[in-house]
Order: sequence, then C-alpha cells, then structure tokens
Amino acid sequence: MTKILVPTDFSPNAFHAIEYALRLCENATCEFYLLHVYSPPIYRIDYALGSPGQIGLPDEHKYIAESSLEKLLEQIKEKFENHRHTFVLHASLNTLVDEIKNIVQRENIDFVVMGTQGATGAKEILLGSNTVQAMENMEVPVLAIPSNFGFELPRHLLFPTDFEVDYGRAPLDFLFWIAKLWHSKIHILHVSSPGGLTLEQENNKAKLEGLMLEHNHDSHDLPDQELIQAINSFQERMPIDMLSMINNRHSFFERLFMEPVIKNIGMHSKVPFLVLPYGVEA
Repeated sequence: MTKILVPTDFSPNAFHAIEYALRLCENATCEFYLLHVYSPPIYRIDYALGSPGQIGLPDEHKYIAESSLEKLLEQIKEKFENHRHTFVLHASLNTLVDEIKNIVQRENIDFVVMGTQGATGAKEILLGSNTVQAMENMEVPVLAIPSNFGFELPRHLLFPTDFEVDYGRAPLDFLFWIAKLWHSKIHILHVSSPGGLTLEQENNKAKLEGLMLEHNHDSHDLPDQELIQAINSFQERMPIDMLSMINNRHSFFERLFMEPVIKNIGMHSKVPFLVLPYGVEA
C-alpha cells in the first residue's frame, strides 16, 4: 500500500492539491494522511509547555482543527468515493515542515503532495516557502501542484538532468511508479555544454540509460543555454504533464531557487513539479 501525506490549511489551493493526489492515484491502493498544523492566535503560557492536552487542559484549537479535518474528509468522500483509498486524519501544534518530517519518518510515508500556495499566498510567489522547505528537506519525493493546473493524465513526464548525480542514490522508482501507473513516457532532457561530458557524467548517463531500459522513454539534448530557457523551449514543442527533478545541492536544483528569474518564467509553476531527494539508496 502506498502512503501519501497531504498537508492542508483548508484553503482552495490545498483542496486542489488533494484532488490531484486522489485522481493521480485513483487506480492504486493508497492510504492518505491528511495533516493540519495549527497555532493559537495568542500564544498562551500553556502552549509553551506543550499542547494543552498533554498537561490536562482543554485544547480548543486542536478540537477545531480535528473538526475541520472531519468535514474535509466528508467532502472528499462525497466527491471521490474510492474503495482503494483510506484516510488518516492528523492535527498537530507544530511548524508544518517539522510535522511533515515527523509523520514521514513515523508512518513510513512514500511521498508528499502539497499545493504551491497557502490561503494567504500572493500570486506573484510561484512556490510558497513551506513548499520550498519541504522540497529541500524531505527524504521522500515531494509533489507540488500549481493552483491553476487542472488535472491532466500524466502521459509525458519531463526529467531534466545534467548527469552529475549517481542515479542509484535517488528514488527514481517513484518516477517509474507514476509512469507505470499511467503508461507515461519519460523525457530525459540534457543541456549540452561546450566542453561535453566528463568521464563521471558519461558513467552516470550510462547508469541512467540502464535504469530506463524497461520504461518508455526518450532522450533530448539541447544546445548550451539556461536551464529554465531549455525547459520552456522543450515544453513549447512538446507539452508535458509533470516536471521531475532531483534535489542535488551540488547541481542546478540549488541554483533554481537562487535565481530571481524563476519568479517570472519558472515553467515548473505551470505543471505539477515532482522533486526527488538525493542521497537515498534506491
């Protein structure tokens, strides 16, 4: 059974992410963990000692959060009745990213699905801070769903890479799981550099090609250019349904969030963006 964690702040964007996750996995047996983290408007002294419930006091905010989760579950079941899907509700006094980490480790979560913005997300911010933190810090894949993206079958998955990572240390199995679920084609995108590939890159490329043998895929080499430009250029001639990248801090992923251009032309804001952690033995 696949375990999926979906945080929610009960905003329309959060529900949109839940809808996408349910439809993406409609043919898979899954357990969804619906998570809401809360904090009181006024931080009382009893919260400094831990949750009031832990010290024998009523926790009104936890009760409200749990009630809201119950209503959310009713809404989900009314719209998406699926005997393959079960649900676990969880409300917690914590920061969102810390609680996601806790549940991922405790419940052996397979991947996390998040909206790109929360209830107060500004339109000009393509990826909210919580989403970026989750992508950077999780040891499981994180899938970010844009607020304006209507569900489309993920038939074409774009996988940009610079061949600078050991693909045995990234959970490509999850990308393959999605591809197998929907008979998707994986498009490997590489931006060529004037100096060509190093020996290490050649070895990594050969390893990736070996892993891809059993999957429908194609490789594309584009001339030397900025990564964002290359992704946008590719998408113009071949529309894709999901963008997937490996979070390798020594590669272009780290630069992705440092370059201001990402706020204006980041193609990944237009389609679901799957980030695979690095350093995880496959």
